[in-house]
Amino acid sequence: MIIGISTEYYTSNAYAPTMGLVAACKNGPAPNIIHGLALGYLSCIIPLICLTATVGYAFSYAGMYGIGLSALGMLGSLPVALTIDGYGPISDNAGGIAEMSGLPAAIREQTDALDAAGNTTAAVGKGFAIGSACLVGLALFGAFNTRVQSESVDILQPVQFCGLMMGAMLPYAFSAMTMKAVGDAAQEMMDFIVSDFNRVEGNKKKNQDGDLEGAAKHDTEPNYMKCITISTEASLKKMVAPGILVLASPLVAGFTFGPPAVSGLLAGIIVSGIQVAISASNTGGAWDNAKKQTEKERQDLRKEIEKAGYNFKKLTADGADIPSLEAAQNEEETYAWKANDVKNRKDASVVGDTVGDPLKDTSGPAINILIKLSAITSLVFGNYIGQNYLMKKADPVAETPKAE
Repeated sequence: MIIGISTEYYTSNAYAPTMGLVAACKNGPAPNIIHGLALGYLSCIIPLICLTATVGYAFSYAGMYGIGLSALGMLGSLPVALTIDGYGPISDNAGGIAEMSGLPAAIREQTDALDAAGNTTAAVGKGFAIGSACLVGLALFGAFNTRVQSESVDILQPVQFCGLMMGAMLPYAFSAMTMKAVGDAAQEMMDFIVSDFNRVEGNKKKNQDGDLEGAAKHDTEPNYMKCITISTEASLKKMVAPGILVLASPLVAGFTFGPPAVSGLLAGIIVSGIQVAISASNTGGAWDNAKKQTEKERQDLRKEIEKAGYNFKKLTADGADIPSLEAAQNEEETYAWKANDVKNRKDASVVGDTVGDPLKDTSGPAINILIKLSAITSLVFGNYIGQNYLMKKADPVAETPKAE
């Protein structure tokens, strides 16, 4: 619950951190990005304190068995976590349907408010998943050490320390792969949309000019299915490399340097991955809600301007001579400055949201898979790794017979 409350504080547009991002958008996208990254890093502190307190208490009273019970304790609230996690996409899609259906603006305002709440609940659900991944990964890590008959990870030993460093690097490599996959797919889709838009507009012009082929008119329907195909193919093909990274890393380390390297690798993945995942999830959620807040402020200002009897579109037209707030000499110029200001903040917030989407929806949640799957893979192959690895002959400890 503490992790959930902390996540809500950092990602909801009802509290200071996200509203600080809205204020930062005043000076463009760069301050928004800087403040958003800082927000994500700060949001790691409270969840990490909660997790370390849980691990310390459970281990001191019941050892690795206590860690396992703690993991089951967090997973026991899974129905609630799934409920709040599913709320976000449902409200987001409701807003999309309202917009595509041409419903009144008042409906879209309501769905935007629901979507903002959904961003927070989704971030809370991800925080729950990341916390449980930490405890489950630690329990599996303990099971692996038991299987290979290892009692501890000594970071003063070179093999363990090198494994620890490599493991701490893997969440960053994994995040880079998944974010690049999203960026490449988005770029491919954008290129297609531009070409398809030009095709549709060209065909419309041909139809208006009477340049027809036979009795049929030129096709003026956008090719929606191609966009879906690009997204689907990318989601499958681009995940091959991250999947190989997750499965191959513990196996390569184990079959080359033995169980000590795998122990260090798993410890590094858990320690580094938890913080990368939490910061990515909360940063993305805060950026999304900052965008929602700027959209809400723009709609509220539009209503105020139109109620005062001015043309909102005219005041926000490109190329208009907009004085500063101090130089405004009448109400119309004041409204023109306010409209321009909120437009600039909205544009900056859209940049932040675009950066945050792959963080909160792809890289952050996927690190849970990295933590759990690498630990499970190590556990499954633990016995074989302990008996067959390339550097075994060069390891004097491994070659020394144990006393009966």
